[in-house]
Amino acid sequence: MKYNSTRDKSKVVSASQAIAQGISEEGGLFVPQELPQYTMDDIKALLAEDYRGRAKKIMGDFLSDFTKEEIEESVDAAYTAEKFGGENPAPISYIESGNKKMSLLELWHGPTCAFKDMALQILPHLLTKSVRKTYSGKEAVILVATSGDTGKAALEGFKDVEGTRMMVFYPVNGVSPMQKRQMATQKGNNVNVVAIEGNFDDAQTGVKNIFTNTAIKEKLAANNMLFSSANSINWGRLLPQIVYYFSAYCDMVDEGKIALGDPINVCVPTGNFGNILASFYAMNMGLPVSKFICASNANNVLTDFIRTGTYDKKRTFYTTISPSMDILVSSNLERLLYHLTDGDAEKVAGLMKALNTEGVYTVDEDLKAKLNQYFWGGYCDDAETRKTIGELYREENYLADTHTAVAVNVYGQYVDETGDTTPTVIASTASPYKFAKAVLASITDETLPEDEFSMVDTLSERTKTAVPAPLASLKDAQERFSFTCAAEEMPQTVLNGLHIG
Repeated sequence: MKYNSTRDKSKVVSASQAIAQGISEEGGLFVPQELPQYTMDDIKALLAEDYRGRAKKIMGDFLSDFTKEEIEESVDAAYTAEKFGGENPAPISYIESGNKKMSLLELWHGPTCAFKDMALQILPHLLTKSVRKTYSGKEAVILVATSGDTGKAALEGFKDVEGTRMMVFYPVNGVSPMQKRQMATQKGNNVNVVAIEGNFDDAQTGVKNIFTNTAIKEKLAANNMLFSSANSINWGRLLPQIVYYFSAYCDMVDEGKIALGDPINVCVPTGNFGNILASFYAMNMGLPVSKFICASNANNVLTDFIRTGTYDKKRTFYTTISPSMDILVSSNLERLLYHLTDGDAEKVAGLMKALNTEGVYTVDEDLKAKLNQYFWGGYCDDAETRKTIGELYREENYLADTHTAVAVNVYGQYVDETGDTTPTVIASTASPYKFAKAVLASITDETLPEDEFSMVDTLSERTKTAVPAPLASLKDAQERFSFTCAAEEMPQTVLNGLHIG
């Protein structure tokens, strides 16, 4: 299988080069030239497999220049019971409330308590193998922009991995205290963490600009290094996410919640559009998904785009209690546009240029019709998010984080507006303990403790739920990283960190 750029179809690479390189040299994202097609018999065969077996099959169909042994080694090392607290790294909690049938796909049982672990535990294995195949002897310099969860998951996945160095940038006031502490205390001799004065979009734009900066790339090449990415712009991040939608469907069939062949809907709290795009790929491979419900917080640029066909990033940026969704430029939307335009790279390049230079673009009516055929968009603000957390806990005894609550709220809006009661997989993306202050305030009117870890302990005591061990261990961890730079200083900060400035 080959991959080409969303902005230039003449840029064709292998799977390993797409993963090693991360982003195309002109700024486009790599997409597969075709998708594997699964029949119901193929999906039936997956029913007999566990999560690892399903991952090996699906990833093997995309990674044609990897050996069977390489894929098996990567999957078996990534999805261990020790790392994810059980044999199934993505279990489902079922809630039926009135006419709403929710299958909460819990993607946060990994070592950093966020859904990013599902991809970032396997990406180091895929990336190091890819670099050996395509850039033998080079050291991979992995740059990451994070709105909270990707940074820690990438740091944990790549810490002390031979042949790699990593630098993570995050908005200094745009992550939760727990997310900040997770990154600031990260262990590993090959990692670095830098806060920037700005928001996530500033960090993401800065990283993309560094990737395409010829002078910086030449300096890396002179030192036997190359850039790569652990953000969802990297195909190696997106591919593992396809797996858990197939696996969730199989689990629902196995557990008698649906019959094989029954349609489902998918609802995802969406920031950079990677998680929901993975489910769109799954549908195009043969998974029977009827509708994709795109849930946003107050930064509702995607909701407006789905409803109007105009993507406008020139709007007020809100810092919310669901910070991993505080994004105005959703990078993976570019991949969706490519597929909905039947691979019109020239059109996609034009839209991305307009977004970059003018801050806005509008798609034509044909493209908007395709978008609305598949996607429904909604959003809720912080007040509604808190209300949803409280209701879920009191009425269903389910403790949700601030991002999952956004998805549950928007899913409720969708059902009320459309009357569609199709069983729905809702991506539950983080442990509630990563956002203890907001979650605790949503379930009690009592005065909150001032200290973050006191809030964690109080939340555990009040709800009779266990604090995840990776978060509990942070209390006494030593802080290593406290450097802050301006967004325009990111290129020099990278060079300084690599000691090649």
